[in-house]
Amino acid sequence: MKTNLRITFLLFFLFSAFVSFSQEKKWTLEECVNYALEKNISIREAGLDVQLAAVNKSDASGNFMPSVNVNASHFWNIGLTQSITGILEQQTTQFTNAGASASIDLYKGLLNQKQYRRQKMALVASQYQLVKMKEDISLNVANAFLEILFNKENLKVQQEQLKVDLEQKNRTADLVEGGMVPRGDLLDIEATVAADRQKVIQSENQLLISKLSLAQLLQLEEFWKFDIADEEYDLTESEVMLNTPMQVYDKARELRTEIKIAEANLGVAEQDVKIARAAYQPTLTGFYNLNTRVTYADYSSFENGQVVSITPPPFWNQFWDNKGHSFGFQLNIPIFNGFSTRNSVRKSKIALERSKLAFEREELDLQRNVYTAYTDVQGAQKAYEAAVSAADARKEALVYAKERYEVGLINVFDLNQAQTLSANAQSEVLRTKYDYIFKVKILEFYFGIPITQN
Repeated sequence: MKTNLRITFLLFFLFSAFVSFSQEKKWTLEECVNYALEKNISIREAGLDVQLAAVNKSDASGNFMPSVNVNASHFWNIGLTQSITGILEQQTTQFTNAGASASIDLYKGLLNQKQYRRQKMALVASQYQLVKMKEDISLNVANAFLEILFNKENLKVQQEQLKVDLEQKNRTADLVEGGMVPRGDLLDIEATVAADRQKVIQSENQLLISKLSLAQLLQLEEFWKFDIADEEYDLTESEVMLNTPMQVYDKARELRTEIKIAEANLGVAEQDVKIARAAYQPTLTGFYNLNTRVTYADYSSFENGQVVSITPPPFWNQFWDNKGHSFGFQLNIPIFNGFSTRNSVRKSKIALERSKLAFEREELDLQRNVYTAYTDVQGAQKAYEAAVSAADARKEALVYAKERYEVGLINVFDLNQAQTLSANAQSEVLRTKYDYIFKVKILEFYFGIPITQN
């Protein structure tokens, strides 16, 4: 008996574990946003741009360091050659040359400093661009997430409407059988039920498409298994609305990434002008060179009728005896270069003016977007409140229509119309609800509140 109980308990435990494992993951909004920030291709590309900017900054810092090079060569000379005794002979001679050189910029019109500042600002701009990409992706994910929630709620409304109409169909069938209403009313309610089934199917398709859209935005491989957790959002008034639009704009101007990007690009353009002007300055370079030479000879010569073998000095003796040094300074003063420097400065100034205009445009766009978002929140809140009032009125009207229909004061067409208006009003409540939530999140985003903050 105890053995059977143990086996039963074990099977129950294994079954429960299997069911728990087989359940698909339900994604929260925070999980969706974090996953998108980690996996999105556009964000990863922006991350590579940051790495490239860091490399460019490293190149600019390397310009302050001296340049050191070592060279060596070895070659053979075969044929008729004058020996060290002055006799022309067929011989093979080997040579080894070696050297080292170093140079450093002593003055270059402060070009290295300006290039370093420029690349430092470019790195900051690329980092802000990465942040901006993350912000855009977060907003897109939040919008797609709320779209799924709306479609889920809308599907429930349509399913509930189908359930109500099915019950009405059964009641109408009973009334037809009892001879209290004509058979045409039953046919009308059956048509309504068929239309309800079609709306349910449409709502299911809209829900599936919205899930696929978010799953593909997250770049999930098994996107057909994707689903989100059901979350409730309280429609309390945002604290941001306690501020005036100008106060929201002032806060956004301090925090918004697009303004910081424009400022960084403006700084880069200013440094480009200084870099171009540095070409007018003279440059002074210090250098040092070390060279040496080693000669090998494998030959013989006749002197007084005898063969004399010529042996070169040892390798290291030649290496040290033949070494030579050279050092000094090189000064270059630009005089005329075909207007290239002047035109380069003019181009950089034009680019600077473009950056200034871009900065002004970003400020104007931000101001317009903040005022628009503020107005949208006010309008969305009023639209939601109006939709709730309309839905309540339609619900009461539907109850009243059902009572009148049951006593024969209205026909089934009027009843169906009341039911349709009530269902549409409930759907409008859901639409305005999630529209209000998303617009509040946009306004809060301008105010510096993260997307995933409840």
